[in-house]
Amino acid sequence: MSQYNLINPGFAFLFETYLFIYLFNSNLLAGRLPIYNLMKRSNKKMTLWVIGAIVLVLLIVALVLVVKTYTYPFQKHKERTAVLLSDTSISEKSLLRFAGGIRIPTVSEVIDREGPDNPFDRFKAYLPEVYPEIYATMDTLTINGHGLVLRWQGKNRAKKPLLFLSHYDVVPVVGYEDVEDVSGEQIFEPDDARALPIDDYQTKWDYLPFSGAVTNGRIYGRGTLDMKGMLFGLLEAADALIAEGFQPEQDIWFAFGFDEEIGGLKGALKIAEYFKQEGITFDGVYDEGGIIAAPGLGGIDAPLALVGMAEKGFCTLRLNVYGMGGHSSMPPAKGSLVLAAEIIQKLNDNQMPLKLIPPVSGFLDRAGSSMGFVSRMAIANKWLLKDQLLSTLSKNSATNALVRTTTAITMAKSSDAANVLSSVTEVVVNFRILTGESVQMVIDHVKEICEGYDVEIEVVNTREPSHLSPENSAGYRIIEQTLAKIYPDAMVTPYVTIGGTDAYKYEIVSDYVYRLMPVYLNEYEQRTIHNENEHISIDNFAKMIAYFKEVMRGFERVE
Repeated sequence: MSQYNLINPGFAFLFETYLFIYLFNSNLLAGRLPIYNLMKRSNKKMTLWVIGAIVLVLLIVALVLVVKTYTYPFQKHKERTAVLLSDTSISEKSLLRFAGGIRIPTVSEVIDREGPDNPFDRFKAYLPEVYPEIYATMDTLTINGHGLVLRWQGKNRAKKPLLFLSHYDVVPVVGYEDVEDVSGEQIFEPDDARALPIDDYQTKWDYLPFSGAVTNGRIYGRGTLDMKGMLFGLLEAADALIAEGFQPEQDIWFAFGFDEEIGGLKGALKIAEYFKQEGITFDGVYDEGGIIAAPGLGGIDAPLALVGMAEKGFCTLRLNVYGMGGHSSMPPAKGSLVLAAEIIQKLNDNQMPLKLIPPVSGFLDRAGSSMGFVSRMAIANKWLLKDQLLSTLSKNSATNALVRTTTAITMAKSSDAANVLSSVTEVVVNFRILTGESVQMVIDHVKEICEGYDVEIEVVNTREPSHLSPENSAGYRIIEQTLAKIYPDAMVTPYVTIGGTDAYKYEIVSDYVYRLMPVYLNEYEQRTIHNENEHISIDNFAKMIAYFKEVMRGFERVE
């Protein structure tokens, strides 16, 4: 029997008593009870009795809240017993290889460019040039032209293999579309003094966006964080292990997509389908999706290693709202644009319900121990304060996304002329679907909102939420044990990845899919992803290499 079931009956009695007194008093004061006139004569005495009873109940409730807060089994930050890695240094060779990859502008939209200057062809040729030992040791194949797959043969073919993912396409750089040279001269100053982490939002590039500049203790350029940094971190880890004579316990596969930023349908999806066709399934799949967040996230005073156990789905709908069109000199009371505005307001005001799903509850149980007393009290007393807790979480855009299917009105279009009323207004809405809900639930929600309006609902694109990977697995334990050696102060916690990743596509070949890019970032560094001045610190890159080396070795000594 759960703690909730053991304790709740006593609380139910207290609150039923409180509710009775409250309703009794409310009806009494309203003069609705038959004995109202009788009680009116001794009103002062009765009022004092009622107030006293209410105060007593509230004091008992307050005492219970406080006791439960102090006795709630928050998962304390464990004292680390793991031996810290003594060497997380990095060679100039590793930095040069990484910087060279950044200098190849593999923007998703140019994947189909013909001719010798196709950056995806250049990148594909670059890797075997700079990692000859990897390509000599591993089996390699190409899926759908540019999907790069490598297999490192293990000692025990009976064991299920592991799979490490990344992608090498990047998003465009605003303002540099017509710039002929986006790389410039190579800047390589690895011994420069390390700059402190940025402490404000970046609005411009310090160096050209594909410069791969190595200076100030950082590597600059589009893709350093998303996701060439992880790709080169994996290859550097494997290259170092090969140099040490290491052979993995089971096969290790690497799969690098080339169109993740535009959906991954040609890259990761085709690679995953190849594995399924070949009957290859994995004991663990590792991809991007979480980070090690510096202290300060949500008022938490410890670093948080956010391991994505699931990711949200999405549903994009186009609403065609119909109304009377015509000349603006004789407008109807409500044209299509006004009607669309009403629907937009209703969608915004009546969002899908707030929910606590298992990874978020687990996150709160861990992170709660580093929160203030009021936050801990809400988490410890969800039986009473769950609605208030959810309401508080919903007030911040980041935490709101963890507890509901979000609604984002992203586009709207009506008339093309100032003096014309269009008979149809188009509204595009993007929903990010919480685990446990579905595309159909979103569509039903929108239909209910649009009831009474003349609206055509068109489904643009959808994807159901991912499944939830288990926490009690070898793959998750290895993540915890490895992080303890590199980031001993970090609190490892399950998490829901809000954005989309390629990891979702590999659920057809594994039940154990985990999302973590092991880099330590503050909120300003996180904001450089897909934005100006994207960069990664040399220390972060070096520790990422060390992390993946340990994970690759970890399956033969899981505790």
